[in-house]
Amino acid sequence: CSTDSPNQRWVQSCCPRNIPEKLKEAFRGKYGQMPLFFACAPGRVNLIGEHIDYCGYAVLPMAIEQNILAAVSVSDSKTIQLANTEPKYKDFTVSVDGIFIDRENPQWHYYFLCGVRGIQEHLSLSSLAGMCCMVDGTIPASSGLSSSSALVCCAGLVTMEANQKPLSKVTLAETCAKCERYIGTEGGGMDQSISFLAEEGTAKLIEFNPLRATDVRLPDGAVFVIANCCVEMNKAASSHFNMRVVECRIATKMLAKARGLDWSHLLKLGDLQKELQVSLEQMLELVEEVLHPEPYSRDEICKTLGISTEQLCEDILSANTQHATDFKLYQRARHVYGEAARVLQFKAVCDSSPANAVTQLGDLMNRSHASCRDLYECSCPELDQLVDTCLQAGAVGSRLTGAGWGGCTVSMVPGERLDSFLQTVREHYYVPDARRSALEKQSLFVTRPGGGAAIFIEE
Repeated sequence: CSTDSPNQRWVQSCCPRNIPEKLKEAFRGKYGQMPLFFACAPGRVNLIGEHIDYCGYAVLPMAIEQNILAAVSVSDSKTIQLANTEPKYKDFTVSVDGIFIDRENPQWHYYFLCGVRGIQEHLSLSSLAGMCCMVDGTIPASSGLSSSSALVCCAGLVTMEANQKPLSKVTLAETCAKCERYIGTEGGGMDQSISFLAEEGTAKLIEFNPLRATDVRLPDGAVFVIANCCVEMNKAASSHFNMRVVECRIATKMLAKARGLDWSHLLKLGDLQKELQVSLEQMLELVEEVLHPEPYSRDEICKTLGISTEQLCEDILSANTQHATDFKLYQRARHVYGEAARVLQFKAVCDSSPANAVTQLGDLMNRSHASCRDLYECSCPELDQLVDTCLQAGAVGSRLTGAGWGGCTVSMVPGERLDSFLQTVREHYYVPDARRSALEKQSLFVTRPGGGAAIFIEE
């Protein structure tokens, strides 16, 4: 199925061959009928390229087998009824004419409604078909494996199919990336792009403006293992994520001002590099020359840019960073430009496939984690402990994946070390802690590149 043709049937690559019986039974028990169709969207693991998609830089994720799956029927009820196979996620019903998303209260159903509203607005639909939906999922929540974005993507796909308005994968990815901002997360589009553009058996280099995906063949002889540190982090429920977006935005403007550019329209560090037409190495030199390692105050930023505090708050800060007083511009910019270079190096090694490819890729992953930990400060003690444990257990490379502040690590492990690696990580990280031990079976697993989002109609 082409990524830009809306008229071809969706590839059914991420959907299970047999829809889980518990989903079908839950749907029938709730709504008294069988579903018309199913939609699924996979989670993802980002191999390298953390917190740089919203700065305009390429990332290198792959879809995973774990997904969000929805059973759906269509009606003329003028309501959207949402239910979940997991009892802790409460039922929700809303009129198709009264969709409201409460960004102060990021509950699961509001993520679903982000996808619904995004497709409605993109297609300029005056009204929507009524729907009954039962949602199931195998992606651990708040784990850094994109459960929330997969839910948004699944909802977008459901809305497209229910209203019989075919869209291309690229259009769906771009629309779902934008509409997740309804709940307050100012992400860059990686999660939604890989959910729609993934193909089984290959990782993808995802580039933006325009959105495009390139196959990346991972080296033979090594496997990727995901391990959850068992600390949950909800991006929309805190300001950590958006604070990094804002710091990168301010760094962009400060660097542009130092180079005599019109900084007012520049928002991304990647756009600044394009404007200056220089290399990533030269951008790192510019960061060293212009920015200081000490945190910047509001007053210093305003004085440098020649703006008032009110303008800073209204034009640059996001809704949930209005309280911020100190900004680490040097550290954030250094991470972004360094990480952007590591992504390109990672792909180059995969493409050239040298004899020591696994070692080289592992080193890039290790340097990525160090940068996330020390410069971007998006790790946490448990993630750092887990990374250290994975390296001691035999991984050649290990790093946090996803937004950070909790969630998962991804480790590259030589195939011959896999069994001993898994055993050692279990014994040293999970078994000593009762809560972790209880979660271990769903927290430590080997992953392979999976396929993308799909509509599935059971025969």
